[in-house]
Amino acid sequence: MAEAHQAVAFQFTITPEGIDLQLSHQALRQVYLSGLRSWKKRVTRLKNNVITGVYPASPSSWLFVVIAILATMYTRSDPSMGLIAKIQEHLPVGDSLSIQCRTVVSAVLFSTLLWFSLIFTMRLCLKQLLSYHGWMFEQHGKVSNTTKIWAAMVRIFSGRQPLLYSYQGSLPNLPVPAVKDTVKRYLESARPLMSDSEYERMTTLAKEFESSLGNRLQWYLKLKAMWASNYVSDWWEEYVYLRGRGPIMVNSNYYGMDFLYVTPTPIQAARAGNTLHACLLYRRKLNREEIKPVILNVPLCAAQCERIFNTTRIPGEETDSLIHWQDSEYVAVFHRGRYFRLWLYHAGRMLSPREIEQQIQRIMDNPSPPVPGEAKLGALTAGDRIPWAQARKEFFSSGVNKRSLDCIEKAAFFVTLDDDEQGMRGDDPAGNLDRYAKSLLHGKCYDRWFDKSFTVVVYKNGKNGLSAEHSWADAPIMAHVWEYVMTTDSFQLGYTEEGHCKGDVASSLPPPTRLTWDIPAECQERIERSLAVAQALADDVDFHVLPIQEFGKGAIKKCKISPDAFIQIALQLAYYRNRGTFSLTYEASMTRLFREGRTETVRSCTSESCAFIRALEGGESKEACRHLFRTAAEKHQHLYRMAMTGGGIDRHLFCLYIVSKYLGEESPFLNKVLSETWRLSTSQTPLQQVELFDFVNHPEYTTCGGGFGPVADDGYGVSYIIIGENMINLHISCKHSCPQTSMATISCLVTNIVQKICLKKEI
Repeated sequence: MAEAHQAVAFQFTITPEGIDLQLSHQALRQVYLSGLRSWKKRVTRLKNNVITGVYPASPSSWLFVVIAILATMYTRSDPSMGLIAKIQEHLPVGDSLSIQCRTVVSAVLFSTLLWFSLIFTMRLCLKQLLSYHGWMFEQHGKVSNTTKIWAAMVRIFSGRQPLLYSYQGSLPNLPVPAVKDTVKRYLESARPLMSDSEYERMTTLAKEFESSLGNRLQWYLKLKAMWASNYVSDWWEEYVYLRGRGPIMVNSNYYGMDFLYVTPTPIQAARAGNTLHACLLYRRKLNREEIKPVILNVPLCAAQCERIFNTTRIPGEETDSLIHWQDSEYVAVFHRGRYFRLWLYHAGRMLSPREIEQQIQRIMDNPSPPVPGEAKLGALTAGDRIPWAQARKEFFSSGVNKRSLDCIEKAAFFVTLDDDEQGMRGDDPAGNLDRYAKSLLHGKCYDRWFDKSFTVVVYKNGKNGLSAEHSWADAPIMAHVWEYVMTTDSFQLGYTEEGHCKGDVASSLPPPTRLTWDIPAECQERIERSLAVAQALADDVDFHVLPIQEFGKGAIKKCKISPDAFIQIALQLAYYRNRGTFSLTYEASMTRLFREGRTETVRSCTSESCAFIRALEGGESKEACRHLFRTAAEKHQHLYRMAMTGGGIDRHLFCLYIVSKYLGEESPFLNKVLSETWRLSTSQTPLQQVELFDFVNHPEYTTCGGGFGPVADDGYGVSYIIIGENMINLHISCKHSCPQTSMATISCLVTNIVQKICLKKEI
């Protein structure tokens, strides 16, 4: 009860003698310190907004311009060509200021206007420079004079010491491709997947669309592109993610794994302490915009970073919505069917890792059982969206349930303390690694809060991982966070010899708060129905994590082939040998060269890759196969670059389809394109912060990457990460219910094919 009394700032009672007022100085001090921290954050945010708003100039450059103008005027020159005198005439100060003061004020106003004009000009020039993408299409090692001049100009106009969001105002808008170009590229991509009669019919539909409805839809799309920052992203977020009425678990979310070979500590509470503290350190850097912008010769858009923390997906009957709060000082924790609120700040400061460990241990030692319906409450977020939206409205819109649900939804992120042990361990390391991946993707279907932007999972043996919701951002954003968290946990924070977090513990920390619920029997029945739907989906997923350790990027580069193109062609060959046919293939490519860019599709199954596979399977000479292999790799790289630079196919067709639905127009061509099934869905998770890892001196600290579920019921989902020079990790998923997909077969094929191709045994 002592902690409960400390949480009350003041108490008063009315007695016959009057009002008895009691103040808690400690509680008032906590209120003061918490408010002080909040105001510091506001000041920092304001300062960063000013710095970002004037970038690529700096606030101090304003003073330089003012001094330069005043100095020029001191020499009896007029750099304004009469404008300063005009401003002086119209100053609304009358005779209250001397002529000299009015001259200075006029000069300062002119200098400010000149400064803003220079900033606008520099931004406009930088935006035009960043619209040039010719450098991406040049051969490796051969840089044209145009690109050299362009690179020098970018450096001149880019400014110095950019903050995370400094380039946002200078990034170009995503261009809208011409309808004829998109249709042409689509037909080219569809040719190897269709018979002659199917291709002829599709060509006819495409030409009809291009000559009639396509131009009308394109007009509306161009109008939107002129008005919006990005003509794709808002519709993509809404119609692909938020309007989906099926479960987001497995179908949409993705996961990230811990180190492959190392578990820094076997103590669950200690691992949670360091992991949560590292997350807070990243959030602090994010709030201060101290994270360096990702530069790929040019800066990438950082807009998705804004919703990493304090973000929740809210269910609706027709569409979901994303809610983001400016700040949250706590996380929601799930342990053995109970929910807790864990404050991560005390007395205006961030809790140390050792203090968080102590708080986590308090949760684990709490003997209270879950109330009826509480243990499996999270299943509502794992099942279909409409039942969850209805249950939320009916049972969680008021009273104690609303307060507890608000606590979860407004938390910085969600934490699960899992009672299972996971990782590549024991007598069956490969099988345990597969079970580890499945656990991160869906858990028990009720011990994750799938609506939160991400859930940190800490297992009983100290292994950890994360599960992330997909609508708010794409995997590279969350991967950037997780790289920082893993390396900070192990290399900077560290552990004592006993495996505990380092540091001291404040004796006055109040314990975590148990969330309370009143869940009626009818709601419990709905929870069970959602759990049944989610459990059936989870049980159907088959997973295999495939670490290929014999070689990696270094060996592939010796073949003078792009590593990404190499893996994509190997996957095409594996699929062909597994199914005896080719498949429409989805590879995710980012469009973050543009403002608010997200992803584009690279259609990896091309006529060139099919020609190579047919030649290889037909027993043609190695020389002929090598030539076809290189041609296919070059084609893939070209398509990848086109997708990155706004010349992709699928997002343009998707937006044209959305416009057609708004207008009530039916297009047989668009209906056919949008109904095609991606039976092979692939994605590379790039290692972005290579400087944080030391694979030479610490090869055991190898990240395993992450993965996702299959997009099609009869297809495969493949995620891969290229680590250092000598390792590739693949995460492959499919469904048990489909007799045409086999995890054992496809995994074996991928391993053999990658090895044979890379070691030049097959071509």
